[in-house]
Amino acid sequence: MAEKVNNFPPLPKFIPLKPCFYQNFADEIPIEHQMLVRRIYHLWIFYSITLGVNLIACLAWWIGGGSGVNFGLALLWLLFFSPCSYVCWFRPVYKAFRSDSSFNFMAFFFIFGVQFILTIIQAVGVGNWGACGWMSAVPFFSTNVAAGVIMLLPAIMFTISAVVMFLFLLRVHRLYRGGGGSFQKAQDEWQSGLWRDPPTREAQFNNFSGNSLPEYPTVPSYR
Repeated sequence: MAEKVNNFPPLPKFIPLKPCFYQNFADEIPIEHQMLVRRIYHLWIFYSITLGVNLIACLAWWIGGGSGVNFGLALLWLLFFSPCSYVCWFRPVYKAFRSDSSFNFMAFFFIFGVQFILTIIQAVGVGNWGACGWMSAVPFFSTNVAAGVIMLLPAIMFTISAVVMFLFLLRVHRLYRGGGGSFQKAQDEWQSGLWRDPPTREAQFNNFSGNSLPEYPTVPSYR
């Protein structure tokens, strides 16, 4: 087998940094779950774009007479949440479907659940939180209509993100429970140390011998 070289993020060659992760949906994800994992990946992209739009909206908010604190926090959220959301909830769900890892499923449910709640708060638009949500955008129309229109965009995008996150959370949980997943399996995986580097499908297949079975099924049997 060819050596797998990290390919994400796809950085330009002139940048003296190398990709940190290997990502290949066709190679590593069972075919029946590739579409779902791709859509979760697209959700991460959409959420990152939303944070960028929110930064622009907070700038318009500041220019229109709002507080500069929101712009500073929006910049912080963009720089912090874009990479951290990829590492903390997309990678766990990717690895969970790749190797049927209960620990990674549990990590995804917990972190993605926190992300879902945070996105709701951003969509609502609590004051001085660095998010142009509904409570921030709608009242601002009376102060500056142009800024209010721009601020309305991230409010809509945060709302869409929250709704889609909720649907994906239900979808993945139903698949996990339908495949026999449980908290006990996640605990066993933690105690055995398999959560650090769960076997890929290729490794499971190569280790198969005679009547013995690998620790995880070659293809997760979610229905």
